[in-house]
Amino acid sequence: MKALVYTAPNEVTYRDEPEPTLADGEVVLRIDAVGICGSDMHAYHGHDPRRNPPLILGHEFCGTIVAGPGKGTRVTGNPLITCGTCEYCVQGRNNLCANRTMVGMTRAGAFAEWMSIPTASLVEMPQDMDPVKAALTEPAATALHALDLATRAARRPLPESKLYIIGGGAIGLLMALLTRSYGCRDVLLAETNPLRRASAEKAAGCRVFDPLAGGGPAENSIDLVIDAVGGKATRKAALAAVKPGGVVLHIGLQDWSSEIDMRKLTLAEITLIGTYTYSTADLRATVRALHEGAFGDLAWVETRDLAEGARAFADLDKGRSAAAKIVLTPS
Repeated sequence: MKALVYTAPNEVTYRDEPEPTLADGEVVLRIDAVGICGSDMHAYHGHDPRRNPPLILGHEFCGTIVAGPGKGTRVTGNPLITCGTCEYCVQGRNNLCANRTMVGMTRAGAFAEWMSIPTASLVEMPQDMDPVKAALTEPAATALHALDLATRAARRPLPESKLYIIGGGAIGLLMALLTRSYGCRDVLLAETNPLRRASAEKAAGCRVFDPLAGGGPAENSIDLVIDAVGGKATRKAALAAVKPGGVVLHIGLQDWSSEIDMRKLTLAEITLIGTYTYSTADLRATVRALHEGAFGDLAWVETRDLAEGARAFADLDKGRSAAAKIVLTPS
């Protein structure tokens, strides 16, 4: 089969790879669509020690079962392969499973014509749903899960709150779209890439600005700050912008560590929430939300052929694409 393989830092190669075999408790999917995630870019840059070349990346997928139970059914799925028996899995918080592995990390991912995956990881979807939209289930579920955590911590309803989203990539833009469907009207989004700024302003209808040029929120003015970048500078900006008693939601993982303003965090009673991926329940809810239009028409998503994947990675790396999400489709 043809696959896009991470072969070295800053290099992905479209080449022949062995076809997956059908194992007990698994199915083989024909991949219909697969998105390029920020964590795929992190691996591409050689910054993820968990993803080592050669490796087929890709965990935002939609595919059709071609071997195993449910043959002919189109599905998406949970790329986190969990044990189902630990305390977190039993609680329904399987994103925290201590024994988890992951598609596109510990086993071959979806940047290929075919991929195998456990049947327990499959998530049903409407059979008439656009596979490109279905491939956005994983990143959209990350936004949905994070916003659910923030809602529990917030002192006022979200529609009454001022929101500040740092980063106009896929997660940041999906978060802006989701908050709009929740009734939020006072949303500010920071993005350094001018192409993405224009795309986000058109798609999400929120106020968008370049943080490098100034004009951001005043200190102590924001009820909920969503850091969808996770860099040293963005963490500092998030803590500066949040008002006393407010919430900072940390999603991005650009930098692994940095100092934060612990004095303000303490004296101003800031709630700092780390959020990681989603539960299977979140994925199911997200499929429904995407299908019903809660994230808009998704016209900003760009689709390319899997064979053009190396160019897509390079364009994302160099900031040449206005799209916050590129979805690849095998021929």
